[in-house]
Amino acid sequence: MTLPWTPGPAAQRPPARPVVMAAELRVRGLRHVPGFLRQSLKVRDRARRAPGALGVTLRAAPLRRTFWVLSSWSDQEALAAFVRSGPHRQAMTALRPVMDRSAFASWEAQSAAEPGWTEARRRLAEAG
Repeated sequence: MTLPWTPGPAAQRPPARPVVMAAELRVRGLRHVPGFLRQSLKVRDRARRAPGALGVTLRAAPLRRTFWVLSSWSDQEALAAFVRSGPHRQAMTALRPVMDRSAFASWEAQSAAEPGWTEARRRLAEAG
């Protein structure tokens, strides 16, 4: 399941070289998938409305207990502000006990074009 790219408020005036963030998140067991998906959708909704957000998409492989997030931001400060925000911090705290493993990658994009999953997968593989 992949939710389509949803533009954020900064998409109307994107910078030449936005910051892209990708995450691969895996939960410990199938029983944790519904709660994780619920929290992920809430965080995605907040991210797409956050200052500096250019857009966000979410992929889920529930039977593999794995989720991926891909987002683009006007700059590193906007991304960091969202990560520190209440909704994101609350979700991270609530989900920490059910997490198996996570991988994160961020990079400066070469253009303001919508980031792709191919590049995200490559960057996440490099990040381990």
